[in-house]
Amino acid sequence: MATITKHRPTPTVSGTHGGARKRSRIAQLNWLGGSLSWIWLVIVMLPIYWIVITSFKTQDTYFITNPLAPPSDFSFANYKTVVESDVARYFMNSVIVTAGAVVPAVVVSFMAAYAIVRGVGSRTLRLMNGVFVMGLAIPLQAVIIPVYLIIIRLQMYDTLAAIILPSIAFAIPLSVLVLSNFIRDVPKELFESMRMDGASEWGTMWRLAFPLTRPALVTVTIYNALGIWNGFLLPLVLTQNPDNRTIPLALADFSGQFGVNVPAIAASVTLTTLPIVLLYAIGRRQLLSGLTAGFSK
Repeated sequence: MATITKHRPTPTVSGTHGGARKRSRIAQLNWLGGSLSWIWLVIVMLPIYWIVITSFKTQDTYFITNPLAPPSDFSFANYKTVVESDVARYFMNSVIVTAGAVVPAVVVSFMAAYAIVRGVGSRTLRLMNGVFVMGLAIPLQAVIIPVYLIIIRLQMYDTLAAIILPSIAFAIPLSVLVLSNFIRDVPKELFESMRMDGASEWGTMWRLAFPLTRPALVTVTIYNALGIWNGFLLPLVLTQNPDNRTIPLALADFSGQFGVNVPAIAASVTLTTLPIVLLYAIGRRQLLSGLTAGFSK
């Protein structure tokens, strides 16, 4: 009985050369991308390096030494000058405003995102989702005058609450978008099992959805905290008393108060950016995973 033998087609020389050229092209692109990444890293790190080393220089030596050279004698006099300029009060104001705006914004956004995802057939929830998406297209600068008039009507002008309320409103739309996309990635079988176990929607939200969306929650928390901490327009328009100033306004005052004392201004910038840097360092991994999963759909 004759047997039929199947022969595998041997790769042609042209096919082998084509694969080699493709791999060579990919290697060239990787080399180019790596080089551009290092160049971008240098561009980003150079101003940070300059600010840090300048903060340890004295005003006398700053103008006669190389701006990029580290100081021969590290001096903490600039930091002492900044601390004695009542920066602690401005720092606490920024902490109060940031915490008072981020925590309610994240909690409300999480509950709204859960309702939007779980109530798919509700026309009202679809309308609310559209309102949140429309909120992304409204810049703060376009509505600052109506916000100012509303704060005046509410008799909240020149208070920290006047900064907190608009900050909550402008932090909610993007937070709802990220959290709702993240909650959609949670398997529906988990929600069904919770319902079969007798859990209510309220219990399912806090006992199931809340722990599973922790990366997205960290993402929106850090993102909103960064924006509110560095916010300049709302404190500038809605406050007048120096006791209610936040860190960005304090930096503007420092530049006028210290005049050409560049090392003192660099020290104030270094001190005010430390909390955000530490917050990012703590939640960096969850921030990146939350951004990737939140915009996966």
